[in-house]
Amino acid sequence: MEGEGDCSCNAFTSAMTLNKMGVPHVPQRYILPPSQRPNPTLDLTTTLPIVDLSTLHHASQRSLTLDKIKSASKEFGFFQVVNHGIPLSVMNDALDAATEFFNLSLEEKMLLLSDNVHDPVRYGTSLNHASDKVHFWRDFIKHYSHPISDWIHLWPSNPPSYKDKMGNYAKAEQMLQRQLMEAILETLGLNFGNLQKEIEEGNQLIAVNCYPACPEPDLTLGMPPHSDYGTLTILLQSGPGLQLQDRKKNWLSVPFVEGALIVQLGDQIEVMSNGLYKSVVHQVTLSAENKRLSIASLHSLPLNKKIGPAPELVDEQHPISYKEFSFRDFLDFISCNHIAERRFIDSIKKTA
Repeated sequence: MEGEGDCSCNAFTSAMTLNKMGVPHVPQRYILPPSQRPNPTLDLTTTLPIVDLSTLHHASQRSLTLDKIKSASKEFGFFQVVNHGIPLSVMNDALDAATEFFNLSLEEKMLLLSDNVHDPVRYGTSLNHASDKVHFWRDFIKHYSHPISDWIHLWPSNPPSYKDKMGNYAKAEQMLQRQLMEAILETLGLNFGNLQKEIEEGNQLIAVNCYPACPEPDLTLGMPPHSDYGTLTILLQSGPGLQLQDRKKNWLSVPFVEGALIVQLGDQIEVMSNGLYKSVVHQVTLSAENKRLSIASLHSLPLNKKIGPAPELVDEQHPISYKEFSFRDFLDFISCNHIAERRFIDSIKKTA
């Protein structure tokens, strides 16, 4: 079971190692069944929403912007934001820190290797190298980040600038998610003040991902289809590769917009909204030519805070559709289940 026993260090081979070796084919453990491989026929007609966050601060435009966020949240559980207040220099510094970390020697990165989902800092490959039946072409470093003073001493000490550059970005993301949560709750007719303490004291997990160029990108994925557990995930990416699934189960490629950040609604928002908004199912495709980096800032309510449908969104026509759950419940779930095989939110849906 994930998180038990010693790391399988001797069996560990990262995606970056395979890329540096110049393997002409992906190893068998990466090859997905044909039905799970990337679909080359995508819906290219749908325009995905982009929201200018600066308009939230103008009384004459605020209601239109909230309407756009509401529409995007209902239809996709996803939108991109521009004019979000995080300087491009801070974003580029974070991507530079990620590049420098993944360029470290394997021996250096292995000091942080872990297959325990409860560890506050862990380096790894795929989803969990110790338990994955099928592997995914991805290396990562994850660390808790809020409040930053509680965690930053555990972050990588190499490269030397990592804590400063990634720390500045994490702090900026924490402020942005508060602004976004206030707007999203307003679109649901909910009072931000009722959850303000839990939102401001909630968890932030920074997941820094590296998807090296892959010799056979049509046979595997960087990440399988899944939704995120928390309230919001705010994603910075160095290039295209992210795909999301719409309500009709079509896959849509997310365009790369310089300076934009991607906002993905998570399971906690779906539950809180009693299903009015959906957590977005997404996956990561690969390129034969280009490496892609992403930095996901995953936000959730405090570890043991139980969240259920908001009473204001429950009535005879809209009965309670989900059981309560906490972030800890999610961690316990993924210790025993594989996200590529079963979504957590399906385990808490109430049956009629």
